[in-house]
Amino acid sequence: MNGSDPLLRTEDLTLRFGGLAALEGVNISVQRDAIEAIIGPNGAGKSTFFNCLTGVLRPTSGRVTFEGEDITNLSPEKISQKSIARSYQITNISLGSTALENIRVAAQSRRHSWSLLRHHRSDTESIEKALSIVEAVGLKGKENEISANLSHGEQRNLEIGIALATEPRLLCLDEPTAGMSTSETRQTMELIRKIRKGLSILIVEHDMHVVMGLAERITVLNYGRVLAEGTPEEIQANSEVQEAYLKM
Repeated sequence: MNGSDPLLRTEDLTLRFGGLAALEGVNISVQRDAIEAIIGPNGAGKSTFFNCLTGVLRPTSGRVTFEGEDITNLSPEKISQKSIARSYQITNISLGSTALENIRVAAQSRRHSWSLLRHHRSDTESIEKALSIVEAVGLKGKENEISANLSHGEQRNLEIGIALATEPRLLCLDEPTAGMSTSETRQTMELIRKIRKGLSILIVEHDMHVVMGLAERITVLNYGRVLAEGTPEEIQANSEVQEAYLKM
């Protein structure tokens, strides 16, 4: 596959629930080593699109390709093994485990193919990797803290760390700054900039400050269709987008 080809591509992706089209003919490409964003009003199809990418939902028609391979009907586990990781709007970390344990289990999942119920034996390589990720996501000094005791922002960044531990080439972040304070949002934006090297990042986000500050390219969904795509400047200047969503 040519290195200039998109890392991920959707072709006429459509998902219908009865007579309702949640997605209709969506064509989106995610470039390599890029930060891209998907925005749109509530009900535009953003989370549905993420669910189709990551195997949670199976589209009615169309396809998803990653590195040129058709992954449309693979399970979430198989898609994860293809090096696609995802965070969720609602944090899905193990709150009773420490930050380090959460990340170490994710790191071991790459090596042990999801047999996560086995006793977590001392694994020097996994621990070293987990510690480096703990530091990368700004949790150094809190690696042994029970995750339930972390702040909301720290929990969201821990979830990014868990995703990074699976060694993704594409990281899908669903509302990464939802519920954060201004300072937490700023710190998470810095974190995303810091981890981007060698990684493609696709963000669904409502906060336009976050989107415009991070994304190099933006796709706007409206009623399950692509309304516009372009650079942040092009999207801000697009009258259809302004009318549908941005109200600038």
